[in-house]
Amino acid sequence: METYDHPTFQMACRQFDQVADHLQIPESERPRLKFPKRAMIVSLPISLEDGTTKVYSGFRVQHHLTLGPTKGGLRFHPEVTLGEVAALAMWMSWKCAITGLPYGGAKGGIACDPHRMSSHEVERLTRRYTQEMIPFIGPQVDIMAPDMGTDEQVMAWVMDTYSMHVGYTVPSIVTGKPVSLGGSLGRREATGRGVAHLVARAADTMGLDLKGATVAIQGFGNVGSIAAQSLENYGAKIIAVSDVSGGVVNQRGLDLQKLAQHVAEKRMVKGFTEGDAISNDEVLLTPCDVLVPAALERQITEKNAGRIQCRILAEAANGPTTPEADAILAQRKDLFIIPDILCNSGGVIVSYFEWVQDLQSFFWSENEVMQKLYQILDQAYDRILKSSRDRKISMRTAALASGIQRVREAKTIRGLFP
Repeated sequence: METYDHPTFQMACRQFDQVADHLQIPESERPRLKFPKRAMIVSLPISLEDGTTKVYSGFRVQHHLTLGPTKGGLRFHPEVTLGEVAALAMWMSWKCAITGLPYGGAKGGIACDPHRMSSHEVERLTRRYTQEMIPFIGPQVDIMAPDMGTDEQVMAWVMDTYSMHVGYTVPSIVTGKPVSLGGSLGRREATGRGVAHLVARAADTMGLDLKGATVAIQGFGNVGSIAAQSLENYGAKIIAVSDVSGGVVNQRGLDLQKLAQHVAEKRMVKGFTEGDAISNDEVLLTPCDVLVPAALERQITEKNAGRIQCRILAEAANGPTTPEADAILAQRKDLFIIPDILCNSGGVIVSYFEWVQDLQSFFWSENEVMQKLYQILDQAYDRILKSSRDRKISMRTAALASGIQRVREAKTIRGLFP
């Protein structure tokens, strides 16, 4: 569909078509599985601190509602587009399906730079966006969560705006909110901890000892920083880290506590003095045992895939590897890829736990949350690894095939409404 014309959506469609060919899905069935059920574009005028008015563009895409309400993050980033959001919603559908969650995929975004806005401006923008989305969201329709550029506070504003509209408090309208408002213990750390847990499983599969293993991470936001700390807890050594500003490398290992303090003060990795400065792109080429792309989409391409030097590629970001790069990496028999829809699924799994806790008004300990998270991740990993080996296909193909097939079966059983 030209409506969603964007390189990331084209990439998601290529992945789908390749797997659909593998599953021998008839051409007549593919559009219903591939294209979103619903997409919204809204104009968001707000008053700025200087007294002027600025209009922002907001988006929300709901991929399918066959298995239950849609679920997906809300990101604030200058380059957000409808096509990018549609791709992320599609990937979320397959992610929810492979982990057995009763959701379809969704994603939302506002084209803005929250780092250049005051807190009051971000609040006004969030509340205006939520107000525009009220006809299309709800605890049984579409549930938002934090994503790039958003956090617990943004989710609290979404929850409050929706609750004021309906006249009573509705904690289950969002996940990833503060614990004091019905958030789940362990939610903020879930994605990063899940990445580390799956890296440990992959290391066992490959016979790699994580104690002393070297790790490079592109992206030091919530996911990348927690994955770094969690991998260090396994005994790994974090030797390179970057964000959009640049990166730092130290073969003896980075002091993550000092790095986190530096990032909190300067809001960037660049300038951290306990290592050599490198670019954001160079981090991907750092020789290491484990490479964790935890930034934006399409970072590993045909131009740099041949120079990747790692044994485990753990895709903490959504869509970090293009299909062209995948073809190159497939020639590497010594490389194990944990595909994104499995690798970063910890966040949506614990979001599901939060939603369930809110609906029941019965809350779990952090230990219970993490035990349940690792159980679901282990089940998904074992199933996808077995499928990959039995059918002699890549881990990515096995994961996508599992997700797509589950959605396809559900649509087939439910039938087509007249």
